[in-house]
Amino acid sequence: MNEALWALGRGTGVVALVMFTLALVLGIVTRSGRPLPGLGRFGAAELHRTVALTGTGLVLAHLGSLFLDPYAQLRLVDMVVPFLGVAKPLWLGLGTLAVDLLAVVTVVSLLRHRVGPRVFRAVHWATYLLWPVAVLHALGNGTDAASAWMVGLVAVSTGAVASAVAWRLMPSFAERGWRRTPRILTSGRTR
Repeated sequence: MNEALWALGRGTGVVALVMFTLALVLGIVTRSGRPLPGLGRFGAAELHRTVALTGTGLVLAHLGSLFLDPYAQLRLVDMVVPFLGVAKPLWLGLGTLAVDLLAVVTVVSLLRHRVGPRVFRAVHWATYLLWPVAVLHALGNGTDAASAWMVGLVAVSTGAVASAVAWRLMPSFAERGWRRTPRILTSGRTR
């Protein structure tokens, strides 16, 4: 049973990293307002939300399985307060910091319509911090961090995120002719 918990903890952590890489790239692409082939703008936004929530569920499974695994010796406080872990406190603390950021981003995203677009956008910027912190946690604390497949996975993930961010920062990003159609509010005004 212990080996199964350990394998589940490792697997869910790796797949969560893949999901958050995809969510970050999709978030950057959908923010552009451009439709994705076969999905359109709204389909891409829905895929972004689904992938992000799937990644969040995987993180919960990651934490739960490692908490139950006697070898990992993960304490409840280690899941909430960064850098208090007994083994590898820096690397575990980075994972805890990523979980804390994920919790804030998730709660604000789920309450998006109550907190308003400014708060939502401001908090959502934390994903640009959350993702590299999670990658550092995986590289420093992960059992498979030195394996060729994990190094390759991190390299591909980093390349995908770096490419999306570079594309987003290009001066021509806003000049490609894609404009959002103004929404008509119930009062008849446009926004």
